[in-house]
Amino acid sequence: MATQIGTAREIFDHHIKALRTGDLVDILSDYAEDSVIIGPDGVVKGRQAIGALFQGFLSSLLKPGTYDLQVDVEHVQDEIVYVLWHAKCVPADVVFAADTFVIRDGKIAVHTFAPKLEPHN
Repeated sequence: MATQIGTAREIFDHHIKALRTGDLVDILSDYAEDSVIIGPDGVVKGRQAIGALFQGFLSSLLKPGTYDLQVDVEHVQDEIVYVLWHAKCVPADVVFAADTFVIRDGKIAVHTFAPKLEPHN
């Protein structure tokens, strides 16, 4: 029996919903075992390492219920999702961020992000 694989749009929408609710297990379900996240601090590879990265975000900057995230631009083309966003968070404001997702076989294979933060004093 064939398994239905979601479109890039469906996978991304699920990812954002899981992020907003802070459900780490649900967030990680969008990534494959060999997925990669590339950001300002370097490369994180594998679902376990990605889980640790998100656990850090969910306990600080993106702690559920403590921030307001707004998507400013969103483009979806085939397996690529490109997003510009900003957020007001307790420890810092994300005044600008860009994320790109490459989605293959129903999972986020590659995720890049580049945020500009302004810490609160």
